Amino acid sequence: MFARFASCSPLPFRTRQSNVCPVYIRAFSQAKFVLPRPHGKSFAHRSELKQAKRIVVKLGSAVVTRGDECGLALGRLASIVEQVAMLQNQGREMMIVTSGAVAFGKQRLRHEILLSQSVRQALHSGQNQLKDMTVPVLEARACAAAGQSGLMALYEAMFTQYSICTAQILVTNLDFHDEQKRRNLNSTLHELLRMNIVPIINTNDAVVPPPVPNSDLQGVNVISIKDNDSLAARLAVEMKVDLLIALSDVQGLYDSPPGTDDAKLIDIFYPGDQQSITYGTKSRVGIGGMEAKVKAALWALQGGTSVIIANGTDPKVTGHVITDIVEGKKVGTFFSEVKPAGPTVEQQTEMARHAGRTLASLLPEQRGEIICCLAELLTEKKEEILNANRKDMELATTLGRLSQPLINRLSLSTAKLNSLAIGLRQLAVSSRDSVGRVLRRTRVANNLELEQITVPIGVLLVIFESRPDCLPQVSALAIASGNALLLKGGKEASNTNKILHQLTQEALSIHGVADAIQLVSTREEVEDLCRLDKMIDLIIPRGSSQLVREIQRAAKGIPVLGHSEGICHVYVDSDASIDKALDVVKDSKCDYPAACNAMETLLIHRDLLRTPVFDQIIDLLRTEQVKIHAGPRFASYLTFSPSEVKSLRTEYGDLECCIEVVDSMQEAVDHIHKYGSSHTDVIVTENEETAEQFLQQVDSACVFWNASSRFADGYRFGLGAEVGISTARIHARGPVGLEGLLTTKWVLRGEGHTVADFSEQGSMKYLHENIPVPQGSFN
Repeated sequence: MFARFASCSPLPFRTRQSNVCPVYIRAFSQAKFVLPRPHGKSFAHRSELKQAKRIVVKLGSAVVTRGDECGLALGRLASIVEQVAMLQNQGREMMIVTSGAVAFGKQRLRHEILLSQSVRQALHSGQNQLKDMTVPVLEARACAAAGQSGLMALYEAMFTQYSICTAQILVTNLDFHDEQKRRNLNSTLHELLRMNIVPIINTNDAVVPPPVPNSDLQGVNVISIKDNDSLAARLAVEMKVDLLIALSDVQGLYDSPPGTDDAKLIDIFYPGDQQSITYGTKSRVGIGGMEAKVKAALWALQGGTSVIIANGTDPKVTGHVITDIVEGKKVGTFFSEVKPAGPTVEQQTEMARHAGRTLASLLPEQRGEIICCLAELLTEKKEEILNANRKDMELATTLGRLSQPLINRLSLSTAKLNSLAIGLRQLAVSSRDSVGRVLRRTRVANNLELEQITVPIGVLLVIFESRPDCLPQVSALAIASGNALLLKGGKEASNTNKILHQLTQEALSIHGVADAIQLVSTREEVEDLCRLDKMIDLIIPRGSSQLVREIQRAAKGIPVLGHSEGICHVYVDSDASIDKALDVVKDSKCDYPAACNAMETLLIHRDLLRTPVFDQIIDLLRTEQVKIHAGPRFASYLTFSPSEVKSLRTEYGDLECCIEVVDSMQEAVDHIHKYGSSHTDVIVTENEETAEQFLQQVDSACVFWNASSRFADGYRFGLGAEVGISTARIHARGPVGLEGLLTTKWVLRGEGHTVADFSEQGSMKYLHENIPVPQGSFN
């Protein structure tokens, strides 16, 4: 069905009439070509790759071939074709530069040779000698000749599943060396792209001569083509491609050979960084190596094409590696001409970890001095802070992208700053017995003592949105616990976060640990940060339920501490005091509706309906302009009910709440377990027995009796500050303050003890005696 495309080509050479219309061009060698005038600037950031219209995907030999080098990796190739087809159907112009003809031909020729040998031996020697058959070394050009048609037929069959046509183009030296043929090739490719056809491009390996050493890429404006890396780069510039994706068998470019102890994957590579790279050997197949890929990538970058080198063989990512790259996710190594002014997030993490270890080694009094200094700066520099916050507020209001609850959280005031300063001073005092505290001491045997002591977790990543007051709180807790900290705030609070971080580093600098807390201001996506599992020890999200859920999904390998929703309940029992009920309901809902500890559902005992207690609660909510949503059972009692709730599991974050009716305390507990988020739940009652049953049965992080849900807060609990509220059931639960940011380690002190000493033939016995630990004992 592709024979009709032969007539579309303006190339004057002969084409073969078949179903794939290949374009053949003669002998291939290391030709050098003048770099054309760049078609434009390459993308400066990964996030801009979504705009890529014309894309070349280069498939290296290690990607296309099986591990035994005899045949193709069909499953891997099918997933790559699926991604290319998806992008093509989005309206992009896709081209593939592929290897694989040699491997496919080797498979076919081996099969033919074995079959021929088996027939001959069966005729002359009998079946007993079949096992001694050997396959001679196959010449690569012969393998390519035998494999080209099969490779293209495979691509055609795969793309047909997505209703996409393909065309094969085999190139040699003359297509680029001869100006007329170069223009013909360019015209053919443009015509195929115009007709929504995916060109499958390869060197004509059936006639290609062996590569000439040291003639890969020479000079600034000259390129020599000897492999598919340089071919892909040359085509990318020739066709003014937006993005070149080079898939290989490594994750990307490393600063030293992959597999060595100190090898680090380079996220972004800039021209001029070549001197910092130590290259290893080339892959098991193919004729190029990583050095050739880097040179080709830099040449394409000079021509205005963005380049990413990534892994196309990893089964964990192969199914989405190409689409992830186009979506701007942090995959492989991104080649960019724009070098940011500051350090990368990986460098920031290393800086924070290094300074964090020094911070942890400071005396408790010294860490307390840093926190007190930060508290003083919050009051001394309040005008600068509030001015920065006003800029953020004005911008947020003008753009209109934030909901009212988020705008409320964004706002700072003198009262908030004063409250923050008080909390920090409180933390500075209470934190002096934190890091290094001895929790347990055991005499394992004579002269062999064991201690369990508190230590920092390591590097924390706190991601927060719209709440700049979170920054000094979390920073103070990290300082008190001796943890390094990475902060990622929302862009809506960028001005406020910047000044607050500057003040935090100013406070840290009094003991030389300013780098221990870093503010990530680069264009790092949250999902990319969550992939730094070898650098970050704990993630703490502070924001909407959607943000928390996204982080929990993305953070594979890194623990996440937090809660996804704050669906808090207040249950007004039949024995409730009307005054207490009104006070608790009003404060829980109206004090700060945007807070995660605000009431979202009000549960009313059925006996209170049509009583003065119920009427006064409704009047109170209406006076406070709270929009009421009726639960299904409550709605059934009313002739004209408020809007019926869409879901009983809703966090409104505003002056809205749901009212539902229950028959008993037990039914209230069941409702909370079914629809709540294990955050904070309240009972209002004068019946002590009912209250105690509620407190024991409700499985939430915070459970209160006759007290507002708004008390679920680290400062109000006397923790000084909090990093958030956790609804998890391990490590830390409820408001997470200083204790939640510590872990433990075991310290054993002996005198040359060995396990053999305690065997049946040994001379020692275990004692395992607990040694009393005095209050405030430190390691």
